[in-house]
Amino acid sequence: MIHLYCKTLVRFRCSSVLDSKIHKLYALQTHPLSSSLKSISTSTNQHSFTVNYLLNSCGLSPETAISASKYINLKTLDNPDSVLNFFKNHDFSKTQISAVIRLRPKLLLSDPMKALLPKFDFFYSIGISSTELAKIVSTDPSMLLHSLENQIIPSVNLLKNLLNSEDKFIVAFKRFPQIVVRDLNAVTFPNIEILRQQGVSESNILYLLTYQPRSLAIKHDGFNELVEDVKKMGFNPSSFKFIWAIHALRSMSKSTWKRKMEVYEKWGWSEEETMSAFRRRPGCMMVSEEMIMAKLNFYVKTMGWESSSIAHHSELMTISLGKKIIPRCSVLQVLLSKGLIKKPNSELTLLKPKESLFLKKFVNCYEEASQLLKLYREKLELSKLHGHD
Repeated sequence: MIHLYCKTLVRFRCSSVLDSKIHKLYALQTHPLSSSLKSISTSTNQHSFTVNYLLNSCGLSPETAISASKYINLKTLDNPDSVLNFFKNHDFSKTQISAVIRLRPKLLLSDPMKALLPKFDFFYSIGISSTELAKIVSTDPSMLLHSLENQIIPSVNLLKNLLNSEDKFIVAFKRFPQIVVRDLNAVTFPNIEILRQQGVSESNILYLLTYQPRSLAIKHDGFNELVEDVKKMGFNPSSFKFIWAIHALRSMSKSTWKRKMEVYEKWGWSEEETMSAFRRRPGCMMVSEEMIMAKLNFYVKTMGWESSSIAHHSELMTISLGKKIIPRCSVLQVLLSKGLIKKPNSELTLLKPKESLFLKKFVNCYEEASQLLKLYREKLELSKLHGHD
């Protein structure tokens, strides 16, 4: 009897489990959850559609396409296709279009005629060519997401009035396009006022705004600290080097500054020598660490010049290695080896003059002019081939 009871219990439990599974299956078919499953399926399909579009039509990599798909959900081809065609019609290359979509995928959802064309027409009207605008937008397309009437046009007008020149505004805009979408009254203009209070001339301020506008676009407190640091380094606010030093310090982090100081130290420069070199020519600290090493290595090991002499003529660190230093020094080595000239009293005698004067003084006046010119041109071509600074 016990055996019969156990078999009955097993059958009952099996039947209960089976009934439970049938009930759950029925519930899935009739319960509102089924619509949720359909929604999930639809959402997944739309996501796949978006990723495939970003891959195949926009030229994004798989990783980038997946990342960009988090910000948009494409349902049809019509609108995104019209956006891509708009960029093509305005001289954007495939690479530039891919860059725009990678940086701002939401632009695929915009209305080209209403949201993009008026901005493009405005920039064309102030003297920006289609090629220039394509380069600017592909580097930073965020400006296309800002209001033309409320942000871009007012900023452009303010800057043109301050610079008193449309040409200077265009230079500033090309160098830092973000300036037209920044809050000028909250950041840039207060920073300009700091410079005025320090005694920086209006012409130097406008030069900085025109050619290095990014330097005036940092937060007010940070800019004030930067100005104080430059003063402590011994720069006179009335000198042009003062704004040059501001630009130099703004362009790098404190850790980068420290590493560059250490590179100069490896070549025997003391801290005071490096700071003196910076005061004479702020650009010597804007050279990359790799290029500092390359230039000093060439000057000291190839040319046999004293490292301390370079420190006292820090302009030498700002001269192009490939376009001037190597080609001209190669000519100098030939002239010295043939005894045609004596070693120059200053390295700048060779490297500072414009090309026409250099050729007149060190190439064309010798019988070996054709050989020297050939050597000079070969070194210049090598520079272009390898992309040397």
